[in-house]
Amino acid sequence: MQVPNVAERYSRSQNSRTGEFFSSLSVQALNDFKSLETLHAYPPSEVLFQEKQLPTSILVLIEGDVKLSINSSEGKRLIFRIAKPGEILGLTSALSGNRYEMTAETLHSCKIATVWREDFLGFLLRHPDAYQSLAREMSLDFTRACAQLRTVGLSSSAPAKLARLLIEWCAGGQQTARGTRLKVSLTHEEIGECIGASRETVTRTFSDFRKSQLVDLQGSTLMISNMLALESYAEL
Repeated sequence: MQVPNVAERYSRSQNSRTGEFFSSLSVQALNDFKSLETLHAYPPSEVLFQEKQLPTSILVLIEGDVKLSINSSEGKRLIFRIAKPGEILGLTSALSGNRYEMTAETLHSCKIATVWREDFLGFLLRHPDAYQSLAREMSLDFTRACAQLRTVGLSSSAPAKLARLLIEWCAGGQQTARGTRLKVSLTHEEIGECIGASRETVTRTFSDFRKSQLVDLQGSTLMISNMLALESYAEL
């Protein structure tokens, strides 16, 4: 459920844009882009768009995390990745006009800027220099896709897959004297959907990692204390 008329709640600092696409836009182009946006707040577990729907807009994630998944007709789900603030969701489909290939669902409460597809295409016509930023954003999406395929398709075991996933998450973690601290909001079942494993396998693997003193999980806080050993598990 969208919460309308919340734009006035956001200060200018909150309305700042981060991410690859926005990093090299001119001031004029950035201001033009912002003028096209409609800001909304979304609760957790809100579906933003679904696979096979026709694209109507692009979504800029301002605050919060969004779960991107691929689902089968039999009910199986693969969580492709967790989108972070600054990312543009639905970009490829908006450009091509093809149906969405993923489902996007909020993981926490999120603030998201919507730009209608027609307005975005008009923006690109007015600012052809933005195509270079667009190419970088799409290249980054491709790199993320390849990383996920390596984790799910090429890792030989569940410990290797989980280790690769944790190492990937470390990029957004906090460095401490004890190691890297992460906030993990996914359940063991959802983590299993990230790596193509069952909930039981994820729980057992975490237990093995704790016994080997690779990680320490307390509630939603994960501490990775031995990165070198984790990399060995990941077969890097």
